[in-house]
Amino acid sequence: MRLTGKLAALGALAATTAAALLVGGATQASAAPNFQMPFKCGYTATAATFSGHKPAYSVDFQKSGITGDAVLASAPGTVTRVDSTAPGESYGKWIEISHGGGWTTRYAHLSAQSVRQGQQVRLGTKIGEAGATGGVTGPHLHYEQRYNGATRKAVLNGRSVPYYGHTSFTSKNSCGGGGGGNPYSPKEVCGSGYSVIDRHALGKAGTVYLMYNASNGKNCVATLKSSSLGKKTPASAFLKPKGGTRAMDSGNYTYYAGPVRKSAAKTCVRWGGSLGDKKYTSPFEHCG
Repeated sequence: MRLTGKLAALGALAATTAAALLVGGATQASAAPNFQMPFKCGYTATAATFSGHKPAYSVDFQKSGITGDAVLASAPGTVTRVDSTAPGESYGKWIEISHGGGWTTRYAHLSAQSVRQGQQVRLGTKIGEAGATGGVTGPHLHYEQRYNGATRKAVLNGRSVPYYGHTSFTSKNSCGGGGGGNPYSPKEVCGSGYSVIDRHALGKAGTVYLMYNASNGKNCVATLKSSSLGKKTPASAFLKPKGGTRAMDSGNYTYYAGPVRKSAAKTCVRWGGSLGDKKYTSPFEHCG
């Protein structure tokens, strides 16, 4: 379903003001947030993209009965626009969020708006409800990722939205794999074949996980944040097999530290991590 009316002019204006910038087919800037699908965890919808869509590289999320479904912030940020166009024109009820570093997202055709201009939102904050306001032929959510005012090809949880076509996506927004709305799970950080065998909470800041892969005899440690998501804060993860060397990943990270992997079949391990001033170090354990 394509946007009509004033949105064509908006697209032209964005293209003019961003003429000196890389757009669309260029590689996403390294500072791009880890954008998530703007729906609740587990929600499946079709991401529809069209040649000639205005603005370019917009995504229409389509699903039967989508009207009234919660629309969530796809990354932390500040609400910069809560606006509405005339009936039958352009965006209808829409919202814009600034995520810093020149990145913004837009959400249009909403049936309801739940935030105000200037409000700080976290990843997964409900900002409105999907609908069919504005220039549409049916209910859907119009979604854009923008860099310095120019629309970019959308990327959701590290997965590029295909252009052009209709592709099913399932939301991981606020699934809480690491608690507190972290879009990553320990298994995603450590990789296929790893299972959690132990964990330790680091206060409200997050959790450090110990995992094991029986197929290769390796342990893996990852520290996942629950607060300050999307912002770089001190985090670490470490692993030391008994009689072996210690491996560590430490730095300022937006969602997690790690993965740290070591071969440790039938070997005791010491493991742990930190988030800010919260730290954990295990004794040598899990020797089987």
